[in-house]
Amino acid sequence: MTIALKSFSLLAYGVKPQMLASKAIATTSRPVVFRSSVFAAVRLLNTSSTEIKNGISTKLSENRPRRALFYVPGSDERKLHKSISVAADCIVYDLEDSVAASKKGSARQMIMDALEASEHGKAEKAVRINAVGSGLELDDLNVVLHTKRLQAIVIPKVQSAKDIQFVSRMIDSVAPESNRANIRLIASVESAMGIMNLKEIATADPRLDALIFAAEDYCADLGLVRTPSRLEMLFARQQIVTTASAFGLQSIDLVCVDYQNMDILKEECREGREFGFTGKQAIHPGQIDTIQEYFLPDPKDVERAVKIMDGFELYSKKGVGAFVVDGKMIDMPVIKWAQKVVAKAKAGGMEIPELDAQNTNDGKSTKTK
Repeated sequence: MTIALKSFSLLAYGVKPQMLASKAIATTSRPVVFRSSVFAAVRLLNTSSTEIKNGISTKLSENRPRRALFYVPGSDERKLHKSISVAADCIVYDLEDSVAASKKGSARQMIMDALEASEHGKAEKAVRINAVGSGLELDDLNVVLHTKRLQAIVIPKVQSAKDIQFVSRMIDSVAPESNRANIRLIASVESAMGIMNLKEIATADPRLDALIFAAEDYCADLGLVRTPSRLEMLFARQQIVTTASAFGLQSIDLVCVDYQNMDILKEECREGREFGFTGKQAIHPGQIDTIQEYFLPDPKDVERAVKIMDGFELYSKKGVGAFVVDGKMIDMPVIKWAQKVVAKAKAGGMEIPELDAQNTNDGKSTKTK
């Protein structure tokens, strides 16, 4: 097989010299990317980037709810089997922290089998690979990208845009062509450098769909003292939410490590939602229902949001920029809030009340049918 090399820096994308010197990965009937020419095989370089970006953007406009992002250890056969019955919005099969170094190889195949056999209904199926630059990410991607069931990749320890771009290029090189536009990227920010580079990370690639805040790694990186108040992480968490919102991404909050204490979980969920996070990570099945309930809009907010959107439709036709609903003035910032609330409610499967845009009374709120 002959591959024409392109002139760009392998080191710039996290490929270390020792990785290039490694032997090619053992092959099956499936094509793989060789370590010595990983970027040379990237078909993205021979394709119009504008066309690809537009294609991906179209896919990304279809919102996938990720209220609970539930991790399943990839080396635990019992938990892999049990994951079939959980009701999380996103199921993440883990190849990183929960898998011992000696079990990485077997975990890849177990995850591949789980993906091929999975019937999770509406649940998004994702894999958390090992960090770019760890020397394990190529083996991870060369296995899991071959299944058409894969819908997302969680990239841990993201430090810069290059980490995201490397994985995106691997998708265009290895994944079945029919599934490439369907695979989204989720970046886990776990360090001071990651926080400093958030804008660069958030705009790295059109496949990027969400930012995760990894609290334990972040605290370890900065030498922070972990407290029940979580104030030591306030800056980083709000940076994640602000950046994600600015660039149209989801923001996934920290793990509640005290997984048996439901009061703490509820407190963290309430706080995360108030901060603006769209979801939360889960490490135990018992956390899922609570998380998914808390990260749905309040039914009263949904009803009010629909009233606002209903009024906006009516008054915009009359050329009126601001109007009143339930005695409160409504302008464009409030309308944008209402649109987001309704979108979240729809994505979470909530019933949306129907309102009559024609039933108004001198600027007062619309009335439900």
